[in-house]
Amino acid sequence: MDNQPVAALDLLALTADIVSAHVSNNNLSIADVPALIVNVHASLAGLGAADEPAAAEQEPAVSIRRSVKPDYIVCLEDGKKLKMLKRHLMTHYQLTPDQYRAKWNLPTDYPMVAPDYAERRRALAKKIGLGRKPGKVAAKAPPAPMAKAPRKKLSATPFQG
Repeated sequence: MDNQPVAALDLLALTADIVSAHVSNNNLSIADVPALIVNVHASLAGLGAADEPAAAEQEPAVSIRRSVKPDYIVCLEDGKKLKMLKRHLMTHYQLTPDQYRAKWNLPTDYPMVAPDYAERRRALAKKIGLGRKPGKVAAKAPPAPMAKAPRKKLSATPFQG
């Protein structure tokens, strides 16, 4: 048997079941029944069809080559200039960095943070000692020997106050 006639028969049976249930539980004039049948049938027929043809390929707000500047990164979704892209993508578009890279065909090493910002953070982390093993201390110049201050001469007599 062909699937098309079976689907049409199933659609008619479903329409009849829904309309009969609605009519038995609601007060409805006889004139409104044909319109109800048409609406229910159209709704059921539309369930299997695609809602909308596939959307046209989205164009980036700027070219990919121009999206990374030293001070900021431009979001390809909306063209905003940002220092950090990850949170913006999640809050506005529900995209992870990997999904964003896949959507725009970006390389896996495409930055999510502006290069200058990343460099400043790296320098700050190195300055405060992050990334070093706990026992090791950076090789620094040995401290200069301190000159000893001359000692006071003590008197031979004890202090009597």
